[in-house]
Amino acid sequence: MTAPHFRPPHFRPQSAAPATSHHAILFIAAMAILLGIAGGLVAIALTHLIGFFTNLFFYGRLSASFVSPAGNRLGLLVIIVPVIGGLIVGLMARFGSKAIRGHGIPEAMEQVLENSSRIPARITFLKPISAAISIGTGGPFGAEGPIIATGGALGSLLGQILSTTGAERKTLLAAGAAAGMAGIFGSPVSAVLLAIELLLFEFRARSFVPVALAAATAAAIRLHFEGAHAIFAMPAIAPVSLAALGAYALLGIVVGVLSAGVTRSVYWIEDMFERLPVHWMWWPAIGGVAVGIIGWFAPRTLGVGYDNISQIISNQLPLRFIAFLTLMKFLSWAISLGSGTSGGTLAPLLTIGGGAGRLIGGGLLAICPGCGLDLRVAALVGMAAMFSGASRALLTSVVFAFETTLQPNGLLPVLVGASLAFLAARLLMQNSIMTEKIARRGLRIPADYDPDAFAHTIVGQIMEKNATTLSACANLAELAARIARHDPAISVHQAWPLLDSDGKLAGIITRGDLLRALERPGSDSLTLVEAGASAVVVAYADETVHDAVARMLAHGVGRLPVVSRADPKTLVGYLSRDNLLSIRLKQHRQETERNAGWLSSARA
Repeated sequence: MTAPHFRPPHFRPQSAAPATSHHAILFIAAMAILLGIAGGLVAIALTHLIGFFTNLFFYGRLSASFVSPAGNRLGLLVIIVPVIGGLIVGLMARFGSKAIRGHGIPEAMEQVLENSSRIPARITFLKPISAAISIGTGGPFGAEGPIIATGGALGSLLGQILSTTGAERKTLLAAGAAAGMAGIFGSPVSAVLLAIELLLFEFRARSFVPVALAAATAAAIRLHFEGAHAIFAMPAIAPVSLAALGAYALLGIVVGVLSAGVTRSVYWIEDMFERLPVHWMWWPAIGGVAVGIIGWFAPRTLGVGYDNISQIISNQLPLRFIAFLTLMKFLSWAISLGSGTSGGTLAPLLTIGGGAGRLIGGGLLAICPGCGLDLRVAALVGMAAMFSGASRALLTSVVFAFETTLQPNGLLPVLVGASLAFLAARLLMQNSIMTEKIARRGLRIPADYDPDAFAHTIVGQIMEKNATTLSACANLAELAARIARHDPAISVHQAWPLLDSDGKLAGIITRGDLLRALERPGSDSLTLVEAGASAVVVAYADETVHDAVARMLAHGVGRLPVVSRADPKTLVGYLSRDNLLSIRLKQHRQETERNAGWLSSARA
């Protein structure tokens, strides 16, 4: 008699993980290319939409050209414009969707971790419209956060329309997000890295290939419509000297400390808004008051400010003006973001980081005039270091600095500065500006991407080669008696493979099977194969543990007899939960057990 929790062994081990099959990858890759086209077009459309609202509110004209609000002639009336924008965004969040609040990436991360990458369809149009209104009315944000959120929503929507797994929806969401970033900045490689570091939490061909295709497609769309120029153009920089590299390293550490302070400040302001005795719908309008006041005497803090970034890293602005602009941009952005309005964080972080790098670089150059420090490179390092420290997307920040400036000689100092900023920020603060909000809600965000040990271990390496077996024709009552007297050869196991008279696998019996059989009348006369299962789910010694575990989960069993692939009735081993834990134990020992080195041995 077959126990109900076993299934016949009709399976193909190579199909145990259908999400990684060639057909699935090709299908998701094709969908990702479509998302790349959509993301590239939506990025251009969002840019023009921001331009439309900027022209409408600051210049009173109907035009979709992308302009800075800094040249407005509204005088004191400029204070009212961000308030109007904040009020509209608050109403959209209250009666449309609360999910449009914030800068987009944490919300996308939360959907990946908590909701199987399902984003409501209405976010697809509510997020870009609310962000365009917020930025177009002077909000000190970048367009990248909203377009990343919009692209992610498009990918999630496509994944919900089609029949997909949760992993495939996550890939489509990340592909859409990467397409949005590549469409805004023309930076496909850093867009892929951003998706890996902040959304996918894995590095597998099934995910990064579709994401790469989406980002490349969106970048090609931008190239066609906008041209191949660097979005943050700067004069060519010379190779860095060793002394200057040391100065950039110190600069990276300082900016890393500042990035932790920036993150804490933003969330402290958000906490202050939480204490206001008014509904959160009004908070963006209240934040808009601060944006308007600051924008009145510091007009260049209004809007995305991409031109500010280019001029800072090109050393085209006076030092005092950079100090003033950096401080004012930080205050305007932190208050507005803390109020819960809609907008991105990347452009403000780049402005603040670039300004801080220029200021710190100027100080280091005054202390050590012969170190060969280039103030333009100092600003570039500060920009990448702030991005790295605040977001913890280290590789993204380094490649992004190169792709948006096209300065290969800046890669080395940027890598050093961004790495040290990442380290400094991580030592000072557990969460980043991207993860603090969702961490407060009780979600744990993956920060390290370890390889799957199950996928790199063969069953034959960990299985019990001398499994305890029983005769299929043995009496059930005899087995129960041996367990009752604590027979050491039997009592330590939870299940036993059953062999026939020829030594071939005939079935398996578990303790649960034994207890259920003993409750039936006439159980004393039952054989073990009658009480257990004659149709057995098995594993092969040459397959991965990942595939074997997938089969365990699919059939609801906790152990597998291991058989020869040439003869499925020849038992060669036994795979149990204890064997699986041995893999984790090995990993734990590699990470925690410290071996004595040569110096220790020499001293002894």
